[in-house]
Amino acid sequence: MTTYPELLSSLKRGTAGRIEATVPETWMQGRTTYGGLTAALSLEAANALVDDLPVRTAQVAFVGPVGGDVVIAPKLLRRGKNTAFVSVDMVTEGGVAAQSIFAYGKVRESQLNVSHVPMPDVPEPETASSFFRAGPRPGFTQNFEMKGVLGGAPISGSSERDIGLWMRHKDGISPDDATAVLAIADCPPPAALSMQTTPAPISSMTWMAEFLTETISTEEGWYFAHSEAQTARNGYSSQAMTLWNRSGEPILIGRQTIAMFG
Repeated sequence: MTTYPELLSSLKRGTAGRIEATVPETWMQGRTTYGGLTAALSLEAANALVDDLPVRTAQVAFVGPVGGDVVIAPKLLRRGKNTAFVSVDMVTEGGVAAQSIFAYGKVRESQLNVSHVPMPDVPEPETASSFFRAGPRPGFTQNFEMKGVLGGAPISGSSERDIGLWMRHKDGISPDDATAVLAIADCPPPAALSMQTTPAPISSMTWMAEFLTETISTEEGWYFAHSEAQTARNGYSSQAMTLWNRSGEPILIGRQTIAMFG
C-alpha cells in the first residue's frame, strides 16, 4: 500500500507548478482515482503558484476517469493584493479528466467574528465500530480508518438521509494542512448510498469545499464528517457535508453532486 506521504514524495515536480504522478491501484475508486486524492493533488499543484495565502475554497469538476499516469497543470488566473485564483487541469491520455478552481485569501481585520457550525453529539471514535461491513469495499478506503456513528452502512436500506463518520489516515499522519484535509474529507460514501437496497454505480460530478480556518489541526488524526442527502431523485443526489476536528472545531463545509445509476 502506498501511503499518502509516500505518494506525495513520488510526485515529479516541474516548472510553473506542473506535476506528473502515477496513481496506485490502492488509491482507486472503481475505474477512477478517489475524488479526494484528485482534489488534493490539484491543490498541491496550485499551492506552488500561491505559497503565501491560505486557501479558502475549492471547486472540483470530475470530468472523466482519472487513473494511471496523470499530468497536473495549474494556471494563475488572477493575483491581487488580498486574493488569488488558480485553475488546475488534471490530464490523462484521454484528455482533461478533472478541472479545479482554488480561491486564496489573506487574513484581514473584520468587525464580525461569527461561527455557528455545531458538531453533533456523537460517541468518541475509540468506542465506535468500523463503518464498513464484511465484504467488498472501494480500494481507496484501505488508506483510512473509518468509524460510523450516525446513519446506516452503504446499501443497507437505511431510512435516514445522513451519515456521520470519524476518519483518519491509516498511515498515522495527522493532517494539518489543506491538501491533507481534502485527501480525507471526501472518503465517506454519498449519504444517499446508505438508503439504497441494492448495489448500483455512483459517480461524483462536482465537489465544492470551503475552508473555515487557516489553522488546521486535530488530535490523533481524527476528523468527524457529517453528510446529508438533501435530494436524491432522477438519477442524481445533492448533498451537504461538514468536517470538524476532534475538539469540535469546524474545518470545512461543502456540497457535492453525485450521479446515481440505479
